[in-house]
Amino acid sequence: MEGAAPSGPQEQYFSNLAEGRFRIQRCAACGAHQFFPRVLCMHCGAQDLAWTEPSGAGTVYSFSIVRRKPDAGGDYNVALVDLQEGVRMMSRVDGVAPEGLRIGMPVRARVLRGEGQPLVVFVPAEVA
Repeated sequence: MEGAAPSGPQEQYFSNLAEGRFRIQRCAACGAHQFFPRVLCMHCGAQDLAWTEPSGAGTVYSFSIVRRKPDAGGDYNVALVDLQEGVRMMSRVDGVAPEGLRIGMPVRARVLRGEGQPLVVFVPAEVA
């Protein structure tokens, strides 16, 4: 149905990103944040979940460098980032050479809208 509001939590998450807004869920019952979007709180099982804007501040927990030939786009990183709100996300860290990425590095979230589906990426905190 055209013009209908997104129905599931994943659809709502991507709808928020399409509007340039990064949101995660917070449980009204226990106060815990969660990511990836779900119908129930993964901590207490409650259904009363609300969308909230995280601080965007995080720390690189782990990362891997994907090696590619320069004509295929060159090397890039895949990182696990712990947000201040206590959730862990997989994304990439832009604005730093793959070899410059470090575990424990402070980063900030950004919504990247371009070709394809919008996504959350991170940049070093000093760049943000």
